[in-house]
Amino acid sequence: MEDPPRVSLTFPPHPVWVRAAREAVRTLLVASPRPELADSAVLLTSEAVTNAINACADKGCTTPVTLHAGWTDPHRRLRVLVHDQAPGLPALRTATPDEEHGRGMHLISTGSAAWGICTHGPSGGKATWFELGEH
Repeated sequence: MEDPPRVSLTFPPHPVWVRAAREAVRTLLVASPRPELADSAVLLTSEAVTNAINACADKGCTTPVTLHAGWTDPHRRLRVLVHDQAPGLPALRTATPDEEHGRGMHLISTGSAAWGICTHGPSGGKATWFELGEH
């Protein structure tokens, strides 16, 4: 049995790369048996990547951000993971209506089947991940 397709993208922590990350995930899903997940996956990917880039900008981190997206099992559940080297963890909070920022983690938490933040691994930093699809 052939392994399901995956995408990985490593890029500088600059906002111009958010679009490339979204399009990589969109392409993965449109070419899969689960294209109905594309819109949600693109929105949540955009939020996770934007959070990583903003964390790097806020903390002066210039190391690359990495995106990995693929299936936890053949075409049933998509997992997207965004890793950055900026210190600190993103916070789940409720933004007030007049705030321009602060909704990303809330969107990820409510729009995904599962999500989390992990700090283990050999390279430091943290990874924000989410899953979409069947349990």
